[in-house]
Amino acid sequence: MVGLIGIAVVFAMVFGGYLAAGGKMAIILKSLPFEMMMIGGAAVGAFLISNDLGEVKHTVKDIGKVFKGPKWKPEDYRDLLCLLFSLIRMARTDPVGVEQHVEEPENSSLFAKYPKIQSDHEAVELICDTLRSAAMNYDDPLQVEVVLEKRMEALFRHRMHSSHALQTAADGLPALGIVAAVLGVIKTMGSIDQPPEILGKLIGGALVGTFLGVFLAYCLVGPFASKLKAIAEEDEHFYQLIKEVLLANLHNHSAAMCIEVGRQNTPAHNRPGFSELEDALRELKQAAA
Repeated sequence: MVGLIGIAVVFAMVFGGYLAAGGKMAIILKSLPFEMMMIGGAAVGAFLISNDLGEVKHTVKDIGKVFKGPKWKPEDYRDLLCLLFSLIRMARTDPVGVEQHVEEPENSSLFAKYPKIQSDHEAVELICDTLRSAAMNYDDPLQVEVVLEKRMEALFRHRMHSSHALQTAADGLPALGIVAAVLGVIKTMGSIDQPPEILGKLIGGALVGTFLGVFLAYCLVGPFASKLKAIAEEDEHFYQLIKEVLLANLHNHSAAMCIEVGRQNTPAHNRPGFSELEDALRELKQAAA
């Protein structure tokens, strides 16, 4: 919703100010389809050249996040801590029993309590692979931390690709606007013998290209890229939380202390309250009893 409001404000202020100053939309509207074809078409073509098909699909899909916001909400962080508590507790009291949850998380009754987490294969694989490694005696916290950091860095780079791709497109749009404007000037020079009122319209139409390139770059595509970057960084906290809790587990802290470490490392705006989390964990203990 905020994204839509932002777009509406941009259009209202830019074109409203232009009209209030006495500008005429007829010149812009007449040239807009052709300028958009040149600038937008060239930008899309360059985008396709610089990205493979999978990256193109990923970027197009991610654009919706601009309006939806981060994937993980405060209640998801609470659910994640509850899930990790259940898994850590079971791994210590029933190592054999936890194997079925780790080996087949899609059929796990523990994961099924939290369908949003269960449907995220990155989070599930991160949890299960780390617990599986610990069961195979690969449980040195320092070594596991190095492995997790490399893995999460690779995943983070993948999530950031859409932002980088859009930012690259935004950086090129002003130059493409100049290309369109130069072509418009070339066209105008072919009518140099026309009266000033006609030349004025032709030059004005040519300048629409420069305007459009800068407008798209700094009012739409650039902000979209910045928003996707912010969302990727925000969602990264969710996966960092998994790492923090599981590393605390490898240090042989109590299950409750592992969860408290995770809670305190959760960003303030998503962090569940101590009492709220205690109540949720108490319900888990009562259900398991």
